This record gives sequence, C-alpha cells and structure tokens, in this order.
Amino acid sequence: MKTSIKKLLEGVRDGAVPVEQALLALKEAPFEDIGFAKVDLHRPVRQGAAEVIYGAGKTPRQVVTILGVMARHGQNNAIITRLSPEAAREVNAAFPIEYHAEARLGLVGGFPKPDGIGRVVVATGGTSDVPVAEEAALTAQMLGNDVLRLYDVGVAGLHRTLSHLDDLMSASVIIAVAGMEGALASVIGGLVDCPVVAVPTSVGYGASFGGVSALLSMLNSCASGVTVVNIDNGFGAGYFASMVNHMEVKK
Repeated sequence: MKTSIKKLLEGVRDGAVPVEQALLALKEAPFEDIGFAKVDLHRPVRQGAAEVIYGAGKTPRQVVTILGVMARHGQNNAIITRLSPEAAREVNAAFPIEYHAEARLGLVGGFPKPDGIGRVVVATGGTSDVPVAEEAALTAQMLGNDVLRLYDVGVAGLHRTLSHLDDLMSASVIIAVAGMEGALASVIGGLVDCPVVAVPTSVGYGASFGGVSALLSMLNSCASGVTVVNIDNGFGAGYFASMVNHMEVKK
C-alpha cells in the first residue's frame, strides 16, 4: 500500500492524476467494519505490513471473510497465526492458503523477495523449540527477510553454537528461541554485535513453570543488546526482527 500511495502522489506531482481523484482515493475508510471485526486497511501505511490475523478463537468463516476484505483492497499477502489444522483445511477450501502445521501458520501470497539490510538468524536451544522458531522464521520471511535457521544449537553442547560463529556474527538480528533455563540468548548475546530477540518457550520440566523460568532468565540476561518477547511468541519475535532488519536512518 505504501508503494501504491507513493505512485498516486507521484501521479499528482507529474500531472497524470487529478487532485480530486487522488483525494478520493485517500479518503477511503481506514478500516472496514464487517460486524464481527474491523479490518485495519491502513496498517501497511502506518507500519509497513498488513494486519495479521490471529487464528485462535476465530471460526474458519471469519478468517475467510477477513482475507476476502484484505484481498479486495489489494492486500494479497497475509499471515494467519495460531491456526489449527482443522481450521486450515476449512479456510483453504474457500481461500487458498499455504499451511505450515508445525508453526500453525497460514500464509497467503507467497514469500516476497527479501529487501532487508541483512540476514535474520533464528537459533534454537533444542529440537523441541522448533515449532516456535518456525513461527518466527516464517513470519520474518513473509515480511521480506533473508532467514537462516540454526536449530538444536543449545548450551548443553556449546560446541554446536560455536561451530556457527561466522553465521551468528554476520547477522543483522538474531532470534534466540529456548526453553528449559533459557541460557541460549545470553550466550549468543555475549558473542555478537547485533540485536538479539530472546523467545522463551514452554519447553521444560515442572520447575520451568511453562516457560516462566526461561522468561525470567532472559529478562535477567547480563548480555547487552538482548530484548525479550512473551513465552512462545515466535510471531512477535519475527515481526520485531523484521523491523530491525528494515531500519532506515530518519532525518
């Protein structure tokens, strides 16, 4: 949408588009009220990415209706998070989506060409953290980022982490996904000069308290440049990493 508005304004500047036509286009409602939801159509202008649909708690018909509104307004790329396999089958029957069961993500429109300033690296402590990591990685890819996955490189075998030093040190931003004691983020944060987004997962035994132990460990990290998102919030990490990887100097 940013591109279309820029072209519209350039058309006015060049005399190819009448001012009244441009004004009418910009007056379109910033959202569409469809009863059960108000679809935010101006979010790409404000934030650079279309509204993301949170799938949990919505019926497949509601998801399809929202996708239809977005498509009608030229928003042909969409992300649906926390979408169950059963709901995904129903949605796909009415509106084609690419479903990633491990991450519980539904994607519309395919991955765009990466246009970030560098690479986003997604690292996990263990294989059990991969579903959350995939939510982060796929989100970042859908937002136009080159993503490298480094899975099962946790601190229980630190040599696995150190074998990827070149990849870690060349990243623009790193997403560190870990459960248990959540130490991976601190280790990586102490090795690199880029921002690290720490994602605690609910993986672990009883005293991990469903990810609270990892969350507190990451919040108390002594490594500089580590920020933390909520437990199992791969989407939030992927979105934030994309924002970092698309930063431009503002004067």
